[in-house]
Amino acid sequence: MTATPLREIVFDTETTGFDPRNGDRMVEIGCIEMVGRVETGKNYHCYYNPERDMPKSAEEIHGLSDVFLSDKPLFADKADELLEFLGDAPLVAHNATFDFGFLNAELERAGKPGISMDRMVDTLAMARVKHPGAKLSLDALCTRYGIDRSHRVKHGALLDAELLAQLYIELTGGRQIGLGLAAEDNGQTRHIADDSENDITAGDRPFRAPRPHKASAEELAANTAFLEKMGIPIWHRG
Repeated sequence: MTATPLREIVFDTETTGFDPRNGDRMVEIGCIEMVGRVETGKNYHCYYNPERDMPKSAEEIHGLSDVFLSDKPLFADKADELLEFLGDAPLVAHNATFDFGFLNAELERAGKPGISMDRMVDTLAMARVKHPGAKLSLDALCTRYGIDRSHRVKHGALLDAELLAQLYIELTGGRQIGLGLAAEDNGQTRHIADDSENDITAGDRPFRAPRPHKASAEELAANTAFLEKMGIPIWHRG
């Protein structure tokens, strides 16, 4: 019997600050559905009126102003819609305790049950194991794996979730984009990144198909003839 591919939700949030216990609120959520580590094209995105002012420092990060959010729905009015999309899938986020903290605070405020932390998948923790001592921000990891973020001017929940979905595939060994091991040329730029996080772009190099590694009969004969000319090879000398 073939196992059913796992459904997962990659998500990101934008907020008014760093701590929901101090009155900070979630103002945006973006979710990407994946099945078997492949994006299905189904997304969920919503802005929320936080019912409070937006600190200047937060607005500079995500660009969401009091005026923009003033006519957006309250989280409580959209909570059921969000929960239906999430279902019982594992939830993937970068520095996931932050996003889970805000999501559960909003659910509690709306009188809804919180999301179990057992469903949390933290890409920051995964990256910390794979790349100890390296920069582990979403930007830095996108650079490391050659994920294009040129269109990312400010933080945005859905955009960041889209980038994170690509990063999650890389961290779980999915598409091997960074290693350039594709069997055929797909016309895309390939990147090789080392621990210094400097990319080497290989997009201008001609694609070369993998070569067989078994020596031919002619090559073996030539090698034998060469060894006979050497007399006593250095590895046979006492």
